[in-house]
Amino acid sequence: MSPETAGIVGLVALILLLFLRMWIGAAMATVGFLGYAYIMGIQAAFGVVAQIPFTTVAYYPMSTIPLFILMGVLILNSGVGTSLYDTAYKWIGQFRGGLAMSTTLACALFAAITGVSAPAVVTMGKVAVPEMRKRHYQDGLATGSIVAAGTLAFLIPPSMAFIIYGILTEQSIGMLFMAGIIPGILLTSLFVLTVAVITAIRPDAGPAGPKTPFREKIISLKGTWHTVLLFLVVLGGIYGGVFTPTEAGGIGACGALVITAGSGRLSINAFLQSLLEACRTTAMVFLLIIGAFVLMKFLAVSGLPTLLSELVSDLPLPSMVIFAGIVFLYLILGMFLDIFSAVIMTIPVIFPVIRALGFDPIWFGVEMVIVIQMGLVTPPVGLDVFILSGATDVPLLTIFRGVLPFVAAMIVCIVLLAIFPQIALFLPSTM
Repeated sequence: MSPETAGIVGLVALILLLFLRMWIGAAMATVGFLGYAYIMGIQAAFGVVAQIPFTTVAYYPMSTIPLFILMGVLILNSGVGTSLYDTAYKWIGQFRGGLAMSTTLACALFAAITGVSAPAVVTMGKVAVPEMRKRHYQDGLATGSIVAAGTLAFLIPPSMAFIIYGILTEQSIGMLFMAGIIPGILLTSLFVLTVAVITAIRPDAGPAGPKTPFREKIISLKGTWHTVLLFLVVLGGIYGGVFTPTEAGGIGACGALVITAGSGRLSINAFLQSLLEACRTTAMVFLLIIGAFVLMKFLAVSGLPTLLSELVSDLPLPSMVIFAGIVFLYLILGMFLDIFSAVIMTIPVIFPVIRALGFDPIWFGVEMVIVIQMGLVTPPVGLDVFILSGATDVPLLTIFRGVLPFVAAMIVCIVLLAIFPQIALFLPSTM
């Protein structure tokens, strides 16, 4: 059996192991080890397995992962999610659909700071859905806006998805962070515009709320300014070259610790629980990445990525048609896998193809993240939809119907980025 054939057999075996519900990191490591042993010999395979865990964990950019995870966990425990919602509501709640718009903005910022969508979806679901029901909002609009905005955790930096993508593809994490800012603002604006269109067509879907006095609007900023400032310091420092992404993670974690302590919620037990949760999440991500690097070693010696790149580049099809096929693949994966698993499992094969097609790797990283986050809210699975349904007791079908207009907004964003790549590449080009 040729090395290329062994590579194909290995990928088929990986898919079978996943269908058998084997943990993804272990499946990638197992296939990578056995495949490498077949091609290079068992002694060489043991050498790779012994070396990769140390070299991977000791790789300097990997230190950004626990720092940003700790920052997100501490911010989550500070209770700032409620404050963000209250502030956004007081500023734009008086407009038709204003509650859904304010929920979208608050959820987007909260998700971006925590770096994961599930806590943002649960927190905003428990805070905003009862309030919107009280104002006679339809459940579809209420839950659709929350579950869509929660996915922005993976696009607006600091994003764990960008960190993992940057490590696996050896791209600048700082440039990836900057590349996500304008698309993140664009997609948030499209979500707000979607709410405006829905309520313009169906005014009963989101009635206008009472007008808040300007003085109360200013007072509401008291509970959120420090979180927004931390967000700006972390990103501004990276953009200005004041500190590296790793240093930004350390500053973010320290700032989050100060914010949580200032909120009065930092008991010894809460602090220890935050550290434990951050350690668990970090260990999960590290094991996934270690498994991916073992698999990448096997695929590299098999020559399969090079073969696929040559085959794809020789196809008599426009590069954008091939890109559309890759987009569809990631959409399907996003329906069934979390974003970390989808990125880690596919990058060893997909990334060489992207380079062969001549696409900018920073731009592709942004497009990939948007497509996968769209899969997180798309039927038949939609992981974030199940999470929100469990937190609010809103039927799954109602949430799926409510989120469809926001999926359309994501498609618009993907198309705009494909037509105008500078939307993502402008800020990185100025660094």
